[in-house]
Amino acid sequence: MSDSLHPFAALEPARLLDMLESVGLWPDGRLLALNSYENRVYQLGVEAAEPVILKVYRPGRWSEAALHEEHGFALELAGHDIPLVPPLTLNGRTLHGLYDFVFAVYPRRGGHAPALDDADTLEWLGRMLGRMHAVGEVSDFAARPRLDPFVMGAGSRDYLLAQGWLPDHLKPAYQSLTDDLLVDIHAAFERAGDWQAIRLHGDFHPGNILWTDAGPHLVDLDDCRMGPAIQDLWMMLSGDRAERTRALGDILVGYEDFHTFEPRELHLLEALRTLRMMHYAAWLARRWDDPAFPATFTWFNTDRYWEDHVLALREQAAAMQEPVLSV
Repeated sequence: MSDSLHPFAALEPARLLDMLESVGLWPDGRLLALNSYENRVYQLGVEAAEPVILKVYRPGRWSEAALHEEHGFALELAGHDIPLVPPLTLNGRTLHGLYDFVFAVYPRRGGHAPALDDADTLEWLGRMLGRMHAVGEVSDFAARPRLDPFVMGAGSRDYLLAQGWLPDHLKPAYQSLTDDLLVDIHAAFERAGDWQAIRLHGDFHPGNILWTDAGPHLVDLDDCRMGPAIQDLWMMLSGDRAERTRALGDILVGYEDFHTFEPRELHLLEALRTLRMMHYAAWLARRWDDPAFPATFTWFNTDRYWEDHVLALREQAAAMQEPVLSV
């Protein structure tokens, strides 16, 4: 697909400045594109004020009701002094529209990635997550999705095969491997039992955690949804089994000051990691018509990529056979 056919091709600099003006902020002409692919995010200078962040949502991805729920959750968390960066309320609203796009404006916040090998850092993040989940369980999302292992797993696998993304020489191995993985994922969810679905950040990885001398703050609730609490914990667990066990213990020291952790959700840990890997490959494929993706993810859709992907899934198949982490 050519650039001219993609909706984001219409985001010319003048239109971005118009968006800011439409909510009563006066841009000074400074504009910096930030790393974001699902949406488009820019830092814009403002006359006689601090720069702001303009987030333009990908057309068709979320309904306006779902976006309002995202913003409402962010404001609710901020209202409980949980350090998450919410959108600015301008002209009585957080969600705005212009040129067939919907967008939000955020204050600029800096920081660096957290040191996930530090016990005190993990305990601090655990406290923050415990507080967030205590708020998240108070009510449910109505318009935003529930974490769905079928969509993330079988849906992703079926899309890649149906659309011909896998090289011919890897299709049989991928088909057989993912068949087995989907059985193992289903079994893991069965072992976890009737877990409680709460409102989650949904994408709690180090890139969405900005650390300062005052501690962490969170950004990007774009993937918030209903799901098990472990979804917001597992991305902080890496390394060998001993390292993951230590990290989990450090997180839970802080987490359980504010929210009870259900140990049976640990049955979901490697299943969720596997689902994310499968979903990520399909996400890249689904977004390949966006010119930003081929330009950025140059390694995707090569034989080497798919060979490595199949190898990583084989490693996950082995990981899912190991006993769950202990707490």
